[in-house]
Amino acid sequence: MDEQGSVRIEALRRTLLLALLAIAVACAWIKPLDDLAGAQAQAGFKRAVASFATARALNAVISVVQGTELSVQPLGVGVTLTPGQMLDPLNDLVERFSDLMLAASVAFGVQLLLIEVGVHWGMSLALTLVALAWTWPYIKRKQSPALLTRVLVALLLVRFIVPAAGMASDVVYRGFMQAQYAAGQQGIEQASQAIGALAPADGAADKKWWQLDRHIKQLGDTIDQTVEHAIRLIVVFLLQTLILPLAVFWILLRSGRMLTAAGAGT
Repeated sequence: MDEQGSVRIEALRRTLLLALLAIAVACAWIKPLDDLAGAQAQAGFKRAVASFATARALNAVISVVQGTELSVQPLGVGVTLTPGQMLDPLNDLVERFSDLMLAASVAFGVQLLLIEVGVHWGMSLALTLVALAWTWPYIKRKQSPALLTRVLVALLLVRFIVPAAGMASDVVYRGFMQAQYAAGQQGIEQASQAIGALAPADGAADKKWWQLDRHIKQLGDTIDQTVEHAIRLIVVFLLQTLILPLAVFWILLRSGRMLTAAGAGT
């Protein structure tokens, strides 16, 4: 490539970088994504709270069923069994599941708080002033101070990381995870009702031996389905509150490093 072509490419790169910075500063004041990100974070918070409440209700039902005793008389011999003890592993899983749903609720709550901090006019003003200070030597084709570049990148991340992560998370949720969440939440609610129906009102009951066999089979099927639904919900919330935000943070951080290199290379 000749020298003239290199100059054109460099001029295009500089123009593009300045245009992107101008768009970022404008978005800091216009706030086109903040309201959407806030609404989506609020919706995620409600989903997490609903799943937490469902998990706690299921945990309470399991505790009741675990104390159920069934009396059977095979061949005329009385035997008392406690099939509810089959629910011990499920009870442990549900307790951990409820803890994760509580953590997801807190994560969405923190996201809402950070959005409120990011949209404050003081943050937008600081970003604007630093962007102007960084742009002036860049336009003059001089090297912007390294510290000023780092401050600019930090302000850009603080201002846009949470709305960007929230938007990306919601897009993925609506495109790929909404049906998974609905099925998992409904499955947990149905499991709570099904397990609760297995417990007699007085905590003990007489059963025929063939009824006991059917009772245990129903309980085993319900346990298997509940585990599946709980894992499905755990995956949904881990993606929304941990994996996707970290991915967005990594992308923005890489973009910030490119900005730093561009500023240092002028």
